[in-house]
Amino acid sequence: MGISLHISIVPVIIVVVSLQVWMPLGCFEEERIALLNLKDSLNYPTSLHSWRKGDVRCCDWERVGCSSSTGRVTILYLSGVRNGEMGDWYLNASLFLPFQELIALDLTNNQIAGWVEKKGVYQPVKMSKLEYLQLSYNRLNNSILSYVDGLSSLKSLDISYNRLEGLIDLKECPSNLEALDLSGNNITKVVVSIGPTTLSTLYLNNITAYESNFQTLLQSLGAFPNLTTLGLGYNDLRGRIFGDGKLLADFLNLKNLELLDLSYNTLNSSNIFQTIGMMTSLKTLSFSGCSLNGQLATAQGLCDLNHLQELDISSNDLSGFLPPCLANLTSLQKLNLSSNHLTIPMSLSPLYNLSKLKSFDGSDNKIYAEEDDHNLSPKFQLESLYLSSRGQVAGTFPKFLHHQFNLQSFDLTNIQIKGDFPSWLIENNTYLQELYLENCSLSGPLLLPRSSHVKLSSLSISMNNFHGQIPAEIGVYFPGLEFLMMSDNGFDGCIPFSLGSMSSLQLLDLSNNFMTGRTHSNNSLQGQIPEWIGNMSSLEFLDLSTNNFSGPLPPIFGAFSKLRHVYLSRNKLQGLITTEFYDSYKIVALDLSHNSITGRIPEWIGRLSNLRSLLLSHNNLKGEIPIQLYSLEQLTLIDLSHNYLSGNILSWMKFNRPFPSLTTYYDYVSSSQQSFEFTMGNTPLIYKGISTRLPPKPSLIVCVTQKNSYRLYWIDRDESGVAEKVVLQDGPFSSHLHCSSNHDGCFPASMAASWLSGGGENRSLAPERFSQLSQWHIHPCPLGEKAMPAAVTGMVLELIHLDLSGNQIAGWVKNKVLLSD
Repeated sequence: MGISLHISIVPVIIVVVSLQVWMPLGCFEEERIALLNLKDSLNYPTSLHSWRKGDVRCCDWERVGCSSSTGRVTILYLSGVRNGEMGDWYLNASLFLPFQELIALDLTNNQIAGWVEKKGVYQPVKMSKLEYLQLSYNRLNNSILSYVDGLSSLKSLDISYNRLEGLIDLKECPSNLEALDLSGNNITKVVVSIGPTTLSTLYLNNITAYESNFQTLLQSLGAFPNLTTLGLGYNDLRGRIFGDGKLLADFLNLKNLELLDLSYNTLNSSNIFQTIGMMTSLKTLSFSGCSLNGQLATAQGLCDLNHLQELDISSNDLSGFLPPCLANLTSLQKLNLSSNHLTIPMSLSPLYNLSKLKSFDGSDNKIYAEEDDHNLSPKFQLESLYLSSRGQVAGTFPKFLHHQFNLQSFDLTNIQIKGDFPSWLIENNTYLQELYLENCSLSGPLLLPRSSHVKLSSLSISMNNFHGQIPAEIGVYFPGLEFLMMSDNGFDGCIPFSLGSMSSLQLLDLSNNFMTGRTHSNNSLQGQIPEWIGNMSSLEFLDLSTNNFSGPLPPIFGAFSKLRHVYLSRNKLQGLITTEFYDSYKIVALDLSHNSITGRIPEWIGRLSNLRSLLLSHNNLKGEIPIQLYSLEQLTLIDLSHNYLSGNILSWMKFNRPFPSLTTYYDYVSSSQQSFEFTMGNTPLIYKGISTRLPPKPSLIVCVTQKNSYRLYWIDRDESGVAEKVVLQDGPFSSHLHCSSNHDGCFPASMAASWLSGGGENRSLAPERFSQLSQWHIHPCPLGEKAMPAAVTGMVLELIHLDLSGNQIAGWVKNKVLLSD
């Protein structure tokens, strides 16, 4: 929704490739061989699949563009084609010699450390027609500047996010260089003793320099009087820097500057507008995230920028009403005021005079309703309007919306507008693609437009008061929908079959309604999962949980090539897990818990290489846990509890590789929701009431609860094989240890020697350390041991709650409380 201020070579390359990839014949043999040699130099066999030795049509290869008139390679888009784990890449510069008509070359993100024949020596390459060179996100140092000396036609150079540092002298850059991106380097000064005097675009975003160096850096901008575009975002610039008279004079000397990006600096006071107001040539200005405060209406200078076309002052602390002088900015096309404390009328009356305005974002401010003046109508025709707010009451839809006909994106989330669904808005705006009306207090039935609307791709009307049946023809009237969110309403009746015709649908959410029949989460749906869902070939997210679906898992899931999230928990599904998800390579989360699924966990589960969450609890699964689970390297959450599985869960776990140290969506799940979880690193662990963070030493915690014959293990990373004992590490327990209702057996007599002993590098939790625990549940004890471990007797337990009920143990603790059944 913000203003795009960074112009990269990548879009240029994509456009050119799309225009020039066609060739009636093959390509020049010397260039084809050079491409194959370039591929070999990558030493990454899974990259550039279409570059095959037996194929003479190299102009049809991926990432290659050719001239339709000469047949020569003109575009090479090779961003991210090399595996980053292979370390530094020193390119053989001679590989590019055959490409005599190469215009654009993109080598972004390839770990390039140099262009050399031998490491450490740069050798210029004479690509006389090269105009665009992108080398961002590599490992190049200042020596790269000597390389570009041979590129006589170079107009645009992007060497952002490399390892350049200190003073950058552009004397070796081509004299006709027009655009230079040095962002993300540790640069203190840019000079041009000899070199490009035509430089018009300079990006210095995210430069890791100290404040004093910034002053030097900004003063050096005077060497580029022809600058039209200047990016200084994401730095540590502070407001007081512009109080330096000499620096301010140098800055204001950029008389031709049209685009200025100062976003995400700490400029604080809105008085900065008074300085910027003198730069009357500006057309695009961004102060997003600059900690600006004060009343926008009293900000001096902003309204003097008569040529301004794009203004972004989002994510600040500005307050008050919109200044009337905004009406003077008659060239304004995009205005972003989002995420402030401004008071904005829903009618947008202060902006009525801006006839060129195409996009307005006032979201996350104070939106209020005002009386519409029937004699006034705006001069603008908006393409995007964002007014999502914090729940203010705004009455009805503003009248000016009835006169807007070019809207493509519209968002009124959390604006309390009482009334019906605005089908007229869709009818009037035939190019509308996104419509967000969440939590708007809208009511009545869902009204469809009078004709089909093929452009609409996203529709969200969740958390309203709509009722009645969803129109049976919704799939016919909105055939292009990719995202449909209708949760938390009062819809009833059956799910319309026409939803199955939405072949582009990626997300469908009808949860928390009063629907019956077939399909969606938290309704009262029953019967088998309908097969027409399989027609949604683009579906990525499917949640049918908490319904009454029955029968076997349908084979339709094999048709979802893009499916990533499947939630079918809390239904009445039955039968075996056969081959439903056999080819679901992209699936990330699979939840089949709380059903009546039988049989074994299939061995093909190891094919789901992207799986991170596997929830199969509360079913009737039997047999051995398949060792193929070990191959799931991304797995961070698994729940197999409440089944009849057998085997040693640790037998397929290896400790020579760490599990992903990720903060998952399950970090704060309560014990009633998740009873089994294992993970690594500093990820919070929650399993049957235990909530803690792993210390650095141990590598794994496993806890399988109730109806499975497993125990609680704490495995040390240095230990080989399967551990036979629980090691309660001297770590940050959070006061609640609960292993009740399991088949863990009693604490054995060896606990005194093995589990509670101190000393050694991996010191266990000694008895005196149990004072860290405020609750300790050890019930029931099905094996019938009566004696507590010796190390426990005589302990001074500073417990808030000690629960040993449901056991057959006896004895005394120091405070003479009798422990009995």
